[in-house]
Amino acid sequence: MLADHLPIHRLRLRTDRLELRLPASFDEIAALADAAAAGVHDPDFMPFSIPWTEGGPAKAARSVALWYHRAIGRWDEDDWGFPFTVFRDGEPIGVQVIAGKRFAVVREVDTGSWIGRAHQGNGYGTEMRAAVLHLAFAELGAETARSGSYDGNDPSERVSRRLGYRPDGEEFHEVQGKRRHLHRWRLSRDDWDANRTHDVAVEGLDGEVLAMLGLGDHESE
Repeated sequence: MLADHLPIHRLRLRTDRLELRLPASFDEIAALADAAAAGVHDPDFMPFSIPWTEGGPAKAARSVALWYHRAIGRWDEDDWGFPFTVFRDGEPIGVQVIAGKRFAVVREVDTGSWIGRAHQGNGYGTEMRAAVLHLAFAELGAETARSGSYDGNDPSERVSRRLGYRPDGEEFHEVQGKRRHLHRWRLSRDDWDANRTHDVAVEGLDGEVLAMLGLGDHESE
């Protein structure tokens, strides 16, 4: 089994409505790409620093498939990004990333996500980010989590505020040849604990998975 060689394939996060895990087959990667091709955001607003959705449905789908393989292919225990696919009733509806750099020492994660437009407005964004925050704080021993949202990305900002993040400064980026204003957000362990809204079940988090997250010689809590 692939999980014998890449133990991260064992890890699953479950909430009331969602399951977060790595795709189990090329068909599931293709279904995720199809979800991206069906649309992720209003074409007049780019929420991403890398505009992978521009260029039409076929290009967006290919970008997702290539991105997933790169995320796994560049995996390093000191600099990892877990590309969770988000499933609703067995159907891929989006992606929730959680990333850590020198996590065993720094104890901080970054998150990012997207959801297909057909599934937006149902609270999934909050639920899936809550799932990876539970993994980070309750299971891995994180102390802080970071996120960011461009000016105008109100849904992302609402998720951050709902989960207890506080403003953490701002940055200005060039995206598609335009100056974009990024709002940074930071969540402490105490604020996470005070704003927990979803029950999360974690499956498959064993010593081999922890080793792939740079925690093989460190306590996770």
